[in-house]
Amino acid sequence: MKNHIERVLFDEQEILKGIDRVAAEVTASYGSTEFTVVSILKGSCVFASDLIRRIPVPLELAFVAASSYGDGTTSGRLKLNFLPAEHEIQGRNLLLVDDILDTGRTMHAIKQELLKKGAADVQTCVFLDKPSRRAVEFESDYRVFEVENLFVVGYGLDFAGRYRNLPYVGALREEIYAQALAN
Repeated sequence: MKNHIERVLFDEQEILKGIDRVAAEVTASYGSTEFTVVSILKGSCVFASDLIRRIPVPLELAFVAASSYGDGTTSGRLKLNFLPAEHEIQGRNLLLVDDILDTGRTMHAIKQELLKKGAADVQTCVFLDKPSRRAVEFESDYRVFEVENLFVVGYGLDFAGRYRNLPYVGALREEIYAQALAN
């Protein structure tokens, strides 16, 4: 897999240092207030796992499944496959966590849905932020890194279901995804 990566953008140590910083920000923001972390599957599960282990306050964990990419490189129609149970949303403070904030459509839509279902507050946290690709006006409350407009994989981020297990974030070689799209 290493020969599929053009270059490493963030290595394992940089990632952990960045997560420590964001975990401290989240902890300071919530104080001793209980909240629920809502991890957007599948991409954010690696990030969310490392993040919650660094937040020393009572919290719950829930998941939502959203898909918009499929096997391509551009966002498509957003599908919400399920949301947390009503008792995990209503009246609760939620921290919505995703692997990457790209167009902003996914985070915006899920945040609005959670508020519609009765969440008291929804803050957002992303591992990577790619502001150059924003299609809707949306900024995350917390972010670990900003990234340029590259196709990135690793540390939970995938291309066609692969590369999530890389311990770093790298730019995927264009010929890898171009070849897959041609087939």
